[in-house]
Amino acid sequence: MLHHHPLLDSKKQDLARLYEIQKREVSFFNMITGFILSIIFILFVSQPLIYVLPGPNTLRFIIFIWCMSVFSLPFDLIFAYISSYKIEHQYGFSNQNKIQFFIEQLKGLGVNLIIGPILAAVLFLAFQLTPQYWWLIAALAMILISVIFATLYPILIMPIFNKYTPIEDEELKSRLSKILEKGGLKIKGFFIQDMSRQTKKENAFLGGLGKTRRVVLSDNIIKNMNIDELETVIAHEVGHYKHKHIWKNIALGTVYQLILFYITHRLMFAYNEYYLSTFESRLESYPLFILCFGVLNLMMLAPLSNAISRHFERQADNYALNSTKNPDAFQRAMAGLANRNLSNAYPTKFIKLLYYSHPPVGERLETGIKWAEDHKHEKA
Repeated sequence: MLHHHPLLDSKKQDLARLYEIQKREVSFFNMITGFILSIIFILFVSQPLIYVLPGPNTLRFIIFIWCMSVFSLPFDLIFAYISSYKIEHQYGFSNQNKIQFFIEQLKGLGVNLIIGPILAAVLFLAFQLTPQYWWLIAALAMILISVIFATLYPILIMPIFNKYTPIEDEELKSRLSKILEKGGLKIKGFFIQDMSRQTKKENAFLGGLGKTRRVVLSDNIIKNMNIDELETVIAHEVGHYKHKHIWKNIALGTVYQLILFYITHRLMFAYNEYYLSTFESRLESYPLFILCFGVLNLMMLAPLSNAISRHFERQADNYALNSTKNPDAFQRAMAGLANRNLSNAYPTKFIKLLYYSHPPVGERLETGIKWAEDHKHEKA
């Protein structure tokens, strides 16, 4: 029998485990269905489609990428409905009706239909420029793309799904400003995200880079946390900045893609050494390329990436504790999020290794307890 941290609601933890199991099951079947549909597209759709597409190669390229994106759309919507609407309503999270939910899904599809061809175009340009070393060029290009995306995301993508208004609570802004100043961090401003339009869950983050960097707090988290707790949450985000995690993640992402691009290239070359020889062969091979890339990522790098991410999150937690010197508020914040968001605080080791990009809440609470014990003779 698990011994829960005293701030954790044991009944909520029982629900959290059921909630996690249901979400994982839907995710698993979604993944398997996606794999099968990808095989069907590769075997029966890809080649005939290329030779019926009209217009110049640029138009044919865009339409082909769009067809790839929407081929599995009915199944994607079904699984999204089960996971993000039905289950979320079952556990009392969702604040959306069906129309609102599907409008959000269509918005997401629209964003993917814009971003998908852009990312694919980078690969195809690398294919054409240097077929032998495209994987190196593409991986390096992803650095620039990652920086541009991180910079523009708060001002171009986020407002499509939510409204962001400046925080007017002067005491809250003053307290959070001190945390930011202590970390040497300058921001564009403090904003409230109307997350309650979609869900009762809570979130807070530092978004953007440079002049677009901003502190974003969901209206739900402001409602449910006091200022001491919010301080620890934002101090955690500042910890990511102090430890340069954004840049490290961009660098690591580039290395990951370099490895995956190269291995995928070798596999594709072994399957068909002429897969990059013509525009049509590149287009026909692209769905298989994406499938190989995704499977390799899942099998090889996803667990490693999660492990590194958990290490970064522990560093940010320790920074938050050292910065605020308030382990009680830190533990209340972590336990409160787990209770209200139904986060499983004590997953199995296998589930943690496979899925968790953050340390489980149980471990984060132990971090708070240990910090308090190590600093019990210090003045706050």
